[in-house]
Amino acid sequence: MSLTVAVLFAVLLHGRVTLASDPDPVRDFCIANTDSATNIPCKNSSDATVEDFIFSGIKSRGRFSETGLASIPVNVNSFPGLNTLGVSLVRADFEAGGVNVPHFHPRATEVAYVLEGKIYSGFVDTKNKVFAKVLEKGEVMVFPRGLVHFQMNVGDKPAAILGSFDSENPGLMKIPAAVFGCGIKEELLEKAFGLTAKDISKVRKNLHLC
Repeated sequence: MSLTVAVLFAVLLHGRVTLASDPDPVRDFCIANTDSATNIPCKNSSDATVEDFIFSGIKSRGRFSETGLASIPVNVNSFPGLNTLGVSLVRADFEAGGVNVPHFHPRATEVAYVLEGKIYSGFVDTKNKVFAKVLEKGEVMVFPRGLVHFQMNVGDKPAAILGSFDSENPGLMKIPAAVFGCGIKEELLEKAFGLTAKDISKVRKNLHLC
């Protein structure tokens, strides 16, 4: 490979990597302007206060879902101070036996820190290899960007994690809802999973879909 080709390849690769993540900020901060009456993306910096950089919404856990999970995302949509900074958080609480269903974040890698309890935690790579282990308080696990991952409280007491992301808006795709929601033809699901129409209807009913 010639030096010219090698340099061109490196430049193109760097461009792809740069485009794959949140853009670097070009100012100290850009508090998202929530005033829908204007097209100005940032709040005037002279009007900023310390409260723009503080979020108190995860001091207490959220409301538990039917899977025993209470999740509170802290992204740019709920915390405008994160705008352009390329980071976000989530607080997730689990009842005993609670599950965070298989899901993935299309725009971010996640680092999950166990605040309390025992969490069976893992992800699946593109070769369908599963990397999973029971994590205890104080342990950390990373979930690479875009890979399906999951968590379950395997202890007999409540558990909680704090997840951090390298994106202000990591996105969330829950596999059960994405696959068995109303948008995919039943015939395809029957052939893909070896299910009957009755089976699919039962799954959708149990998941409160459609």
